[in-house]
Amino acid sequence: MSREREAASRSWFRRLLRLFPAEFRADFGGEMEEVFARQREEAERAGRPGVLRLWWETLAGIFATAPREHWEMLRQDAGYAVRMMRKNLSFTVAAALTLALGIGANTAIFSVVYGVLLKPLPYSDGHQLVQLAQEGRGRLIPNLGFSEKELADYRGQTQTLTGLVEYHTMNFILLGGEEPRRVVTGVVSPQFFRLFGVRPLLGRDFRAEDDQHGAEAVLLLTHRFWERAFGGDRNIVGRVFRMNDRPHTVIGVLPPLPLYPDDNDVWMPVSSCPFRSSANTRQNRNTRMVQVFGRIAPQADMARVQSDLATVSARLVSAYPENYPKSLDMVGSATLLEEEMTAPARLTFLVLLATAGFVLLIACSNVANLTLARLLRRERELGVRAALGASRARLMRQMLTESTLLALAGGALGLGLAAASVDLLAGFAARFTPRANEVRLDTGVLLFTLGVSVLTGLLFGAWPAVASARRMFAALHESGRSTAGAGRSRARSVLLAAQVAFSFVLLIGAGLMARSFVQLMQVHPGFNPERVLSARLTLNFTNFNTPEKTRAFWKTLLEKLEGQPGIVSAGALSTIPLGGQGRFNTRFRIEGREVQDPAQLPVLDQRVASSGYFATVGIPLLRGRLFTAFDHAESERVVLINQTMARRYWGEVDPVGKRIGVGVNAPWATIVGIVGDVRTYGLDREIGEEAFIPLAQGPFAQTIFLRTTGDPRRATQLLRIAVRESDATVPVDRIRTLGEVRMESVANPRLTAVLMGLFAGVALLITVAGIAGVMALSVSQRTREIGIRLALGATHGAVTRMVLRQGLAVVLAGLAVGTAGALALTGSMRRLLYAVEPTDPGTYVAVAMTLVGCAAAACWLPARRAAGVDPLTALRTE
Repeated sequence: MSREREAASRSWFRRLLRLFPAEFRADFGGEMEEVFARQREEAERAGRPGVLRLWWETLAGIFATAPREHWEMLRQDAGYAVRMMRKNLSFTVAAALTLALGIGANTAIFSVVYGVLLKPLPYSDGHQLVQLAQEGRGRLIPNLGFSEKELADYRGQTQTLTGLVEYHTMNFILLGGEEPRRVVTGVVSPQFFRLFGVRPLLGRDFRAEDDQHGAEAVLLLTHRFWERAFGGDRNIVGRVFRMNDRPHTVIGVLPPLPLYPDDNDVWMPVSSCPFRSSANTRQNRNTRMVQVFGRIAPQADMARVQSDLATVSARLVSAYPENYPKSLDMVGSATLLEEEMTAPARLTFLVLLATAGFVLLIACSNVANLTLARLLRRERELGVRAALGASRARLMRQMLTESTLLALAGGALGLGLAAASVDLLAGFAARFTPRANEVRLDTGVLLFTLGVSVLTGLLFGAWPAVASARRMFAALHESGRSTAGAGRSRARSVLLAAQVAFSFVLLIGAGLMARSFVQLMQVHPGFNPERVLSARLTLNFTNFNTPEKTRAFWKTLLEKLEGQPGIVSAGALSTIPLGGQGRFNTRFRIEGREVQDPAQLPVLDQRVASSGYFATVGIPLLRGRLFTAFDHAESERVVLINQTMARRYWGEVDPVGKRIGVGVNAPWATIVGIVGDVRTYGLDREIGEEAFIPLAQGPFAQTIFLRTTGDPRRATQLLRIAVRESDATVPVDRIRTLGEVRMESVANPRLTAVLMGLFAGVALLITVAGIAGVMALSVSQRTREIGIRLALGATHGAVTRMVLRQGLAVVLAGLAVGTAGALALTGSMRRLLYAVEPTDPGTYVAVAMTLVGCAAAACWLPARRAAGVDPLTALRTE
């Protein structure tokens, strides 16, 4: 390499390093300079270019050549590469399809990672937006929420945040359309959307006067609700609907942006919310029902923001000790909004990206082996070109050009595979993050595919090219036969072992996820989901504004449904098992175990259930009795508790007949029975302490259950008619069978396991094909040796065993390396697994046996072909 060429290549290398962090540039850049210096010294002593220097010279030559000369050489190399690819069409097709699988998998997963984790938020200066929290560290509460008075304190005292706005969500009933609709409503400060830099697609935003006391109620529609409920009607602005017994005017439609923090349908200002705008909520410092967002002030950073919020919260604790007891240990904090929006998705998506990366490495190893085999037939050609004056760097550049064009062809095919799967992956991503609508094949993803394709071409083309460089001139002195030396065989064995190792790691990850999902599906939910229909009912609080009206509605509806043909029983509950709703935590007292400090009282999950609920969904009664018609509003207070609560607080003592107070100041209620435990929040969640209050004594319920004699879906129309006859303003939605609810609760781990299983299956297919190809090539190259062995008395069985033994030796070496890699990497999956350890021996043994079995099958046909070699034909050919 000339001094000028070397200086140019080093300059290019330094420019490339500027893309990386300063620490990486300092460490890696220095290391590479040392590596190249050492390679140069070794090459000069040996009288030939070193491997790294040869590669470096080739790359440097490409980037340091004058533009006109560069493009002319590139045109010549590309033209020759295309001719060679057409000449070897079977190799080209096999390699391109293999690479398409790897590059396509990476493109598809990267489109999700890029859209969710890497893209800037689609808001104005989204990297400066933060979400505030008041953490109760003493009671391990991640966010207490904020009251109006606390929000005013933070607005007036923080120095590092600007534009603090509030948010909370409510469920209301929208009337005025074809049917009543339950709408998830975001309640915000008038400046909320201006903080995010969001302008309405139609109409206008909220104004300060919209939030004044007595102002006309107004609504903003989300883009998705506008399209789903009104068909994208552009005349929707100005239309009036009725909600909360007031007319509400639509003033605008928002653009299609991520719906955060909740999947809202409509938005309203604070003054329009009857609960948030009430005098009690506004004046009570402890009524913490809102979330707070803000923007980092200029010249501030997150460290200063955290310190600032901690200082303000310390002032509040000191000024209002009665609102912030020491046991709470409250402190203010903030999290970047981009981190908050993607936190649930990060680990799953990164694991899937790593999985796709392993598929690509396996594909590269496979194609590199195919390329090595192909170069056996081209060594003489390359040697002739070298003798005619072509430098080694020139020949390597030609081979790298061929491999890069091949990778680009694979990338184009892979892009088609990714395009076909991106919608499915976006649906998968929507289960984890509101940013799923940003998943698409845009410019960033296309550039990634191009970069991966080029890098793949260099990766799988470099090793075969370097391995062949040393044999270019030797090939001129050999006869017409093409034989592989020990170095070439070792290179193929190393690549094959690498494929096996990567496949093993990938199969272990998929096996662990599958084993975890199987374990999860074996968990009993605590109820019988067969032939049970569930639906959500939302009562209009303006119509049902007294407990008596609510009780009358539920009593009439349940009695009407129980008398319908095909319905065995009906029940109601304040939530739904496995539904994933938030906890209804309530402190409770045990008679005879009173404590002075209410903060020291234990906590349970409160449920409200009708008398027929337990029989309808199949929750067993373990002791005592269930609710009856005699447990009404005027009778003695009663309660049912679950088995976990009975075991924890009473042990072996029978709690039936004991009394508890469900609430700090609630009246005593007698425990009349113990029911079985239910997995309320998910099959993978621990069971907590639960208490059930009769619907007649605590009339809040929103889910109805119907047990039927046949297909529960047939009862849907009966349910709608019964609800409409009881009250036409009550919407019925989320109609699902309990079997569907159960499957929905495990959808995330199921889809993750399926995706990893698909990747692992592709990896196994590529690896098995690679093993079969390498062994077939090895047998064809050793025909003369095998013929001699057979001529000297070796049996066909001995030859078969020899080939199998040699193939499986490479596989076992790959398994050893893969086992070490799996043990090192699968620990990061611990949070995704249920009841399975990352080092689960059963999974390791099963995967190893599967891989060895597939490898043995791949080696069998070449081994049988070797045993069938005719000694005379083999010797005559030589």
